[in-house]
Amino acid sequence: MKSNLSKIYRPEKVENKIYALWQKSGFFNPDKLPGKRRKAYTIVIPPPNVTGELHMGHALQDVIHDILIRKKRMEGFKTLWLPGTDHAGIATQNVVEKQLKKEGKTRFDLGREKFIERVWQWKRKYGNIILDQLKALGCSLDWSRTRFTMDKDYVKAVETAFLHYYKKGWIYQGERVVNWCSRCQTSLSDLELEYKEKKGNLWYLRYPLKNKGSITVATTRPETMLGDMAVAVNPKDKRYKDIIGQKAILPLVNREIPVITDRAVDPKFGTGAVKVTPAHDFTDWEISQRHKLESVLIINEKGKMTAESKVCPGLSPLACREKVIEKLEKENLIEKVEDYTHSAPYCYRCGSLIEPIPSKQWFLKMDSLAKMAIKAVKSGKVKFSPKRWERVYFNWLKNIQDWCISRQLWWGHKLPVYKKQGEIRNPKSEIRNNLEIRNSKLEIYVGDNPPKNYVRVPDVLDTWFSSALWPLATLGWPQKTKDLKIFYPTDVLITDRGIINLWVTRMIFSGLEFIKKGPFHTVLIHATVLTREGKRMSKSLGTGIDPIKLVEKYGADATRFGIAYQIMGGQDIRFVEDNISMGKKFCNKIWNASRFVLMQTGNAPGRSLNGKRPGLSHLTAADKKILNQLNKTTKSVNKDIESFKFGKAAHTLYDFFWHDFCDLYIEYAKDKRNQQTKDILLYVLATSLKLLHPFIPFVTEEIYQKIPIKNKGKCLMIEAWPSKV
Repeated sequence: MKSNLSKIYRPEKVENKIYALWQKSGFFNPDKLPGKRRKAYTIVIPPPNVTGELHMGHALQDVIHDILIRKKRMEGFKTLWLPGTDHAGIATQNVVEKQLKKEGKTRFDLGREKFIERVWQWKRKYGNIILDQLKALGCSLDWSRTRFTMDKDYVKAVETAFLHYYKKGWIYQGERVVNWCSRCQTSLSDLELEYKEKKGNLWYLRYPLKNKGSITVATTRPETMLGDMAVAVNPKDKRYKDIIGQKAILPLVNREIPVITDRAVDPKFGTGAVKVTPAHDFTDWEISQRHKLESVLIINEKGKMTAESKVCPGLSPLACREKVIEKLEKENLIEKVEDYTHSAPYCYRCGSLIEPIPSKQWFLKMDSLAKMAIKAVKSGKVKFSPKRWERVYFNWLKNIQDWCISRQLWWGHKLPVYKKQGEIRNPKSEIRNNLEIRNSKLEIYVGDNPPKNYVRVPDVLDTWFSSALWPLATLGWPQKTKDLKIFYPTDVLITDRGIINLWVTRMIFSGLEFIKKGPFHTVLIHATVLTREGKRMSKSLGTGIDPIKLVEKYGADATRFGIAYQIMGGQDIRFVEDNISMGKKFCNKIWNASRFVLMQTGNAPGRSLNGKRPGLSHLTAADKKILNQLNKTTKSVNKDIESFKFGKAAHTLYDFFWHDFCDLYIEYAKDKRNQQTKDILLYVLATSLKLLHPFIPFVTEEIYQKIPIKNKGKCLMIEAWPSKV
């Protein structure tokens, strides 16, 4: 009997057609799902940068998303998987600036307004590339709800959050040493840095004491000595007890600086005595605050030495280092030099070396928010899977500093802060339109509709400030929308370990602060996809793998199954393309087995197949065995997906379909011509397709469309999920 499936499965001919079928059905949208679906199941996608293209980490993450969403949709939930992108302040600005550079221009040639227009043009042309790639992977997101962090409604949510914190007195402006990128001309958080091992030297510098003798300090950056304001030792270090409180003479500058004690000093580093440069080191800044030391800025925002450096104004720090070392050698003040490897911070976007410098920025107080976030996880209201990642979460929150939320960029959410130029004759504090106005040398207005002659401050908010609101703002907050009522809190957040502190913690305290509910009940930290050799994939080094090329070569289903097959708990994945090839062979096996079943059963609807187990009276040993194995497989797959053991579920499905069904039962059925065997063949195939659908949706949907079952639904993606067989 002839099958209505072609002889060979060609994914390139099926996938676009099937995705169009899904989109036309409207079933990605929870509002258009059939039947009464009283319980919602929601996942918000970690918004990829608009500059991004799909990489293996995205592919892994979104395959997991889609497995969960497709299973829950088939189980009768009102499923929402909400898509969108992040404006990615620094990354996007850098991309557009590189385009301008090719034209021989800079953003300053355009001016701020024209530059922002140029960014929007770029976003409209390239910003949705990664979303289109997710469609190619078969992801069943509700595209009608696609969000962007610079949408008008989202901007309103960000400003509402800022004003909320400001009115509580939690946002303030102050000066502190920050990580400064002289290329991007902005501050960065500790979490936005990339640290690289750097081979260098440890210089031992001799500082003369005012009375007599000297004290030797060790440093990796001799050029910063020009900004030293003290020499510090640990209070328990007995080697220096006789000179504590004395004055040292700072070489080259001839400034008197005190010898002080502070517990932050490590007695085992170098000589146990360290130079204190408040303006250019985070630890030194903290020491200076405790000891009321002044600070001298010797490296400016452009990464050049200032006039205050005395010795080398206008030079780069490295050029200044050479000059400082030369002068110290002439004065015989270098005791020795050792090879030393240390970790240096670089801008995570442009790769420039970071300089710590003091800067006036806007900060969000973190004490109350951190306690709230800690309590949510300790109480079990939010759980991490694997549980060990809670430790990373707690460690950061327990040692947290106030969050520097301002950035000196042009692209992003501008602070809703306005200032009036000039002195204020009668400075007062008052409330206008329920928004606070603070007056000092410059009058500051925070909120909407500023008075005349007020100019908006140029700073924008840290990208993570806006993305912290993602589960809220995408569902309509601060408005009390229907979506917010139905789909918040969301269910599972699936993300990478690298943004636990950058993003996960901030979403948790944002949800608790603004809605009194955590944004999700579970945080699933997925594995990292590494090279075959166990190293991080790198596009620049040529070790990255483009999942879309795998889709083009093997098909989306093969790529999805090959990825899922390698997920084993929280263990990192050493990616092997052989598994994708295996996935392709498996899809072909399913196709060929389905052709055989359809040729055996014919194209007319089966006599008793209504999605339920057929009533069979005389089962053979082979019949009993395949139905028993199908039952075990169904139970195992249900349990494993719910406990996030996706690799184990994929292995179970592979073994059942290939070995139990194809190698044993289909071989057995080839010699049978009775209706009972045909019914079991069709029943096992249909149930297997349902179980496989979340992993390999295209081929299963294509086959299901051809299966002759009475009362079959429009799409496999909304058929009832097997719980018992």
